[in-house]
Amino acid sequence: MKGHLLIAGCGYLGEETARRAIKSGWEVTRLSKSGENGSIACDLSQSLEVTNLRSTIPLPSSIIFTASSGRGGVEAYRTVFLEGTRHLSSTFSGTRLVFTSSTSVYHQTDGSVVTEESPTEPVRETGQVLLEAESQVLSANGTVARLAGIYGPGRSAILSSLLRGDAVIEEDGRRFLNQIHRDDASDALLHLATNPECVGEVYNVCDSSPLHQGDCYQALAALFDVPPPPSGPRPQNRKRAWTHKRVSNEKIRNTGWEPLYPSFVDAAEEIQSTLRV
Repeated sequence: MKGHLLIAGCGYLGEETARRAIKSGWEVTRLSKSGENGSIACDLSQSLEVTNLRSTIPLPSSIIFTASSGRGGVEAYRTVFLEGTRHLSSTFSGTRLVFTSSTSVYHQTDGSVVTEESPTEPVRETGQVLLEAESQVLSANGTVARLAGIYGPGRSAILSSLLRGDAVIEEDGRRFLNQIHRDDASDALLHLATNPECVGEVYNVCDSSPLHQGDCYQALAALFDVPPPPSGPRPQNRKRAWTHKRVSNEKIRNTGWEPLYPSFVDAAEEIQSTLRV
């Protein structure tokens, strides 16, 4: 038995992380706001609900925070990420907390390589809240994992739009796409939760081959024998701010983690069979 792992957030990523943790020998407790599917109901924004966990679950040796804002705005981000990490850190002081942040905290638009030392100047307030939460976690000797866009079984906006025939290559198609397979992200989080050298550090969690959008669509079109998408303007109402950067995973790879899917194209055929287009 590797120890007791508390996973705060049982969505797409958290559920897979829990499954892999149990398979590798962890005792796992799962938290969700709803308490569905065998998880413990806990609103992370409520200090008393989190504090009460001390009398109802074993002391965790590690905590992985995979809760989401539920597509909410700035206030939802503050409630979930700032208050949630604060309450977990104070309730389980001394327990390693791995916080899943996002590469959206970087706002480079020049196609440059982005490392953990690169400037973090998000233009959206949600990104600024994530940076506040990161600082809070790091001050408690936690670990921050900045995840690229997650895809995996049943989920890929890029491939789904291509197969539906409504994909558009933005402008000249040179914008980099930074992604991570759900399974690789899960393995990275478990790796960070057990590696002593990762305490107090920030890591980019992405695959090893960010692709230009145009190159990605061309490769997928050839793979699935469909026409490549037409070119068009960039969308104005995207969920994340428009960026053009190549996020590096060199730092986490130097700790011994390697992605099973180095590139999105490597996983495309496997993912295609799981999509509802």
